[in-house]
Parts: sequence; C-alpha cells; structure tokens
Amino acid sequence: MTLWEAVAVLLAGFAGGALNTAVGSGTLVTFPVLLATGLPPVTATVSNALGLIPGSLSGAFAYRRELAGQRPLLVPLCVSAAAGGLVGAGLLMVLPPGVFATVVPVLVGLALLLIALQPLLTRALRGRLTRPGGGLPLRIGLGLASVYGGYFSAGQGILYVALSGALLDAPLQRINALKNVLVAQVNAVAAGFFLIAADIDWPAALLIAAGATAGAPFGARAAQRLRPVALRVLILTVGTAGLLHMTLS
Repeated sequence: MTLWEAVAVLLAGFAGGALNTAVGSGTLVTFPVLLATGLPPVTATVSNALGLIPGSLSGAFAYRRELAGQRPLLVPLCVSAAAGGLVGAGLLMVLPPGVFATVVPVLVGLALLLIALQPLLTRALRGRLTRPGGGLPLRIGLGLASVYGGYFSAGQGILYVALSGALLDAPLQRINALKNVLVAQVNAVAAGFFLIAADIDWPAALLIAAGATAGAPFGARAAQRLRPVALRVLILTVGTAGLLHMTLS
C-alpha cells in the first residue's frame, strides 16, 4: 500500500465511521476504497468488518444518553444479532462471491421503503405488532438482517433502523442508538470468526479502525442535532445513493 493509498483508506475510515453512526452504510465508502488499493473482495470485506469495530463502539458510546434504560431490550436483540452475524460470516467463507448480488438491492430498497413509511406503519401497527421490546417478530427480523450484516454489512444499519422503527414504539434517535450497538455486535462476532478462518490485511484494518474511531463521534453529534424528520431524510438520501451504487456497479 502506497502512502497516498494509506491516506485514502484512513479518510474513508473516518467517513465510514461517521456515516455508520449517523445513518448506516459506511461500508459503501470504505469497501470500494479497499478494493481500489488492490485487495481481493473477500479480504477487503473481512478487513473492513474488523476495522469498523472500534468506530461502532465509539459511536455507541457517543449515543450513551439515548441508550439509557434500553438494556432489557438490548440483551435479547444482541443475542439474535450475534447468531445471525455468525451465520453470515460463515456464509462469506463458503459461498461463491456474488451469491447475494441480486437480493442485496432488494433488501436495502425494502428497508428504505419501511423507513419512509415508518410513522404510518407505527400508527397502523400500534397495539398489534409493536411491543415495548419488539417481541418475536423483531428478534427474528434482526437475526435475519444480521445474517446479511455478517456476510457483507453495507446497508446493515438501515435494515436495523427500518425493522426497529416499524416494530418498536420508540423515538428515532433511541432506535439509532440501538442500531449502533447491534452493528458493533455483529461486526465483532463476524470479525472473531474471520480472525480464525480468513486472511486479513492488517494495515488496511488498522487504518480503517483509526479513521472510524475518530469519525464516529462526529457522525453522532451531527445526527443528534437533527429532528426526526431531518434524520429520516438523511437516512433515505444516503441509503438511496448506496442503493444506486450497488445496482449500477
């Protein structure tokens, strides 16, 4: 890796950490940059997952005020997310590259639709599917989303926000805080698997980690200042750009 490539990876890590904390989809910034340095796709994926862990933890810490009182909810959801992330990491190792290429845009597109309609869905489902803890539908949904997160992770946070927003009766900022913890959980589980079973480019992973750790608090501060409508618009804008990138690339 040349000096300029290292600088590009570091800056991509900063942007990815900020985006992940604020809205999700930071991998859509970091992953193409890692590929541009010459890393193979699987090596870039696992190095990216490992590198983003410190940024996810930094983002979760920055949202600690919104996480207050959510521990009873977090524990069962983290168990579901961890199980899904482990399955997804295993699939990355055994399935041919590109297996999920056709379903990923569909999943992200559906998630964006759910986020756009979340206020209407919450009102329609209140007293039917919504529960203080989300219930079994949320645990199953987040578990399945975490399979995708362990496999690739681009748009993972948007899936979490969409599912939680539809099935939890909670403000968007608290849902965003919950998302950051779940992303950190899945990345950590997947990275633990990759440490044993995959090749990791450590310089790339460390540069992503340094940039993401610095960028995550910046993203959190920006997102916490936004009104729920503005935050939803930002998520939809970034998600749509990511969806177009995945569809056209």
